[in-house]
Amino acid sequence: MTSATQPEPLWAPGPDRIAAARITAFQSWAATRFGAPADGGYPALHRWSVDELDIFWQAVAEWFDVRFTTPYESVLADRSMPGAQWFTGATLNYAEHALRAAEDPARADDPALLYVDETHEPVPVTWAELRRRVGSLAAELRALGVRPGDRVSGYLPNIPEAAVALLATAAVGGVWTSCAPDFGARSVLDRFQQVEPVVLFTVDGYRYGGKEHDRREAVAELRAELPSLRAVVHIPLLGTPAPEGALEWSALTAADTEPVFEPVPFDHPLWVLYSSGTTGLPKAIVQSQGGILLEHLKQLGLHCDLGPEDRFFWYTSTGWMMWNFLVSGLLTGTTVVLYDGSPGYPDTGAQWRIAERTRATLYGTSAAYVMACRKADVHPARDFDLSAVKCVATTGSPLPPDGFRWLHDEVAEDLWIASVSGGTDVCSCFAGAVPTLPVHIGELQAACLGTDLQSWDPSGKPVVGEVGELVVTNPMPSMPVHFWNDPDGSRYRDSYFEMFPGVWRHGDWITITDHGSVIIHGRSDSTLNRQGVRMGSADIYEAVERLPEIKESLVIGLEEPNGGYWMPLFVHLAPGAALDDDLRARIKATIREELSPRHVPDEIIEVPAIPHTLTGKRIEVPVKRLLQGTPLAKAVNPGSVDNIGLLGFYEELARTRSRA
Repeated sequence: MTSATQPEPLWAPGPDRIAAARITAFQSWAATRFGAPADGGYPALHRWSVDELDIFWQAVAEWFDVRFTTPYESVLADRSMPGAQWFTGATLNYAEHALRAAEDPARADDPALLYVDETHEPVPVTWAELRRRVGSLAAELRALGVRPGDRVSGYLPNIPEAAVALLATAAVGGVWTSCAPDFGARSVLDRFQQVEPVVLFTVDGYRYGGKEHDRREAVAELRAELPSLRAVVHIPLLGTPAPEGALEWSALTAADTEPVFEPVPFDHPLWVLYSSGTTGLPKAIVQSQGGILLEHLKQLGLHCDLGPEDRFFWYTSTGWMMWNFLVSGLLTGTTVVLYDGSPGYPDTGAQWRIAERTRATLYGTSAAYVMACRKADVHPARDFDLSAVKCVATTGSPLPPDGFRWLHDEVAEDLWIASVSGGTDVCSCFAGAVPTLPVHIGELQAACLGTDLQSWDPSGKPVVGEVGELVVTNPMPSMPVHFWNDPDGSRYRDSYFEMFPGVWRHGDWITITDHGSVIIHGRSDSTLNRQGVRMGSADIYEAVERLPEIKESLVIGLEEPNGGYWMPLFVHLAPGAALDDDLRARIKATIREELSPRHVPDEIIEVPAIPHTLTGKRIEVPVKRLLQGTPLAKAVNPGSVDNIGLLGFYEELARTRSRA
């Protein structure tokens, strides 16, 4: 039954689907064992999970049979943010859990990984083989002197070797960090130099869009600029010999060695992820072995409903947190599909073909790809056998209403559409997939378990049914344990806790509806988010402003109502310079070569000058708001701007675009 406050859903799970969902079994079990509500469905379970935070996470650890080498003394000894203390006294190992399915003789020959390149032919890596390779590489890392806490880096595409290297690093207690090889050397060094890796895994190049891209020069630059390296491991994806002084991947993974898992404290670093670098160097975000283990078990095993019979495919690269999330599919015994290549090669329907050939049950992609398929008149259900697909999930940016309708009409009417939203900062979702709830057009199904998600107005008051700041008012285990090179924690506090002390403010505008779903309206800060990948404006400024003709620049990313994304670059030219075709081409080439093709703007627009705050910072958020149609009086505090007259240009541009 629906009403004005409970609109007709696009899709709702049937009774059989609800009964079969793992979250249903968890709720029933937790009701008996931990006092969770037996009735009331997901809303009651969610309320309990945030009201009884420590009991909920204890239940998650027990339900998923987390192996604590040393038992914990307290689930949540300190719940302050930042600084929450989870599972104090416990030791464990993430990689041990990721390889657990290999211990079952009946599953040893099942595929743990299915690797797909642009030929679209899946190549399996069995559980037994994955465990063997990780065991061999972990032993070699120890032989190289890698000890718990040492950083190990990867300049790698989404290939099985990257997953093996991550797991072997975690097995020895090392700290993994990776960048995709389409990142230029400068972008990679801005990240890796902060954490001083002792080992670098690297390819000689990669294939994308039917072409080979040689990265040997970039690798040589990384080696020269990372003095902390003790070893470089060469993976010959394009078949070239190892450069001088590098070790061969094949030699390090050839032995038949049982993996040895180093027990580490619950909050021991697992990996370093990077923010987009909007203001200065990217933040080096450190997440813990135990925090990620529990958060991903919850997210994948309960929200995504994944288990041993599933196949999990998400289009991603190693430079995005979704890759780490994808590899964690191994925690639930799920077969993980790794695709390395262009999202639309040889045609726009490429990802649907991969879903078909791998028999993916959960297929994740970007909202931008869904909208591109709609525009290109792709017909997935007509052209591909997608009978195995139970859920299509999207992230990176909000899925527009037309995207929901298109998936429903063109993939399957009985399709669970999971638009999800989270962040690199927690390497998980704040809101999204719930297998037992209906799907409403343009809405994320609900806040996730154990996530005290609220929408706050500027005074810090929770609001329902109106736009507010996305905040999380209680800690999550996967929140960063710290940032690298932030000894007093000031950068960490400034990033999330400055607006509302003690409360995580994420930087998204959201509405929580009266039926508990969540609508994401885009960033409330200036982070660029294109094709599902967050990027920093600072990287673009650094590259562009090296050109002598450019005095200063300003880049804005705008989520458009039709699901598109417009990223203009405004340039203030040096005296005597002209924005002709040659300069435009050089700006684009510089950005493409130094950063990546994703960083290239949609338009380059000359402006008389760039507006700043009184302390000299470029005004990005107010300009974004003006371009979204917000009146000047509401977009910015006039007293905070060095030249308020400059903002009239952006007001007029917004009016011109709205009329177009």
